[in-house]
Amino acid sequence: MRVDITGRHIDITPGLRQLIGKSLAKIERLLNDRAVSATVVLTKEKYRHNTELVIHAKGDHTLSGVGEGNTWPLSVRKAAAKIEHQAQKLKSRWTEGKRQRKNNRAAGEAPAAAAAPAATAPARRRVRATRYAVKAMSIDDAMLRLDAVPEAFVVFRNAETDAMSILFTRKDGRLGLIEPD
Repeated sequence: MRVDITGRHIDITPGLRQLIGKSLAKIERLLNDRAVSATVVLTKEKYRHNTELVIHAKGDHTLSGVGEGNTWPLSVRKAAAKIEHQAQKLKSRWTEGKRQRKNNRAAGEAPAAAAAPAATAPARRRVRATRYAVKAMSIDDAMLRLDAVPEAFVVFRNAETDAMSILFTRKDGRLGLIEPD
């Protein structure tokens, strides 16, 4: 992302650049690297520190925020918070739009698929890969951990047999255990 920093009545110090860089890195991570450029204007008027932050994202989206405070960190933080809120809304719009398009396309293809039963099934694809820390624990400990985590399963190393095991929640609400032979 291209960053332009302008100072009105102040000199831009390396500390200010670092402060702005940290705030923009958080926003860029939130936008999944869809941010194209950022313009930062820092203005000092007597005791007021003003920060004007404008971010251009892909798809002709502009996010802007103005922060005012007694110090630069406070001013930059306020402007970045406004941008983060706008970025959250924009990101949810992007993801919801993808879901709606996928559902509309699937609904539009359903009658055509019923007319041609010999049509090939759509290719399966991996959605995401997640890494899990596999810890040695008993089955009772794995049951407690399964209640504590949002996932429907826990991968663990059985402390008694020293084998990899998977404890999961079944559709009927009971727990299932997968152990190797």
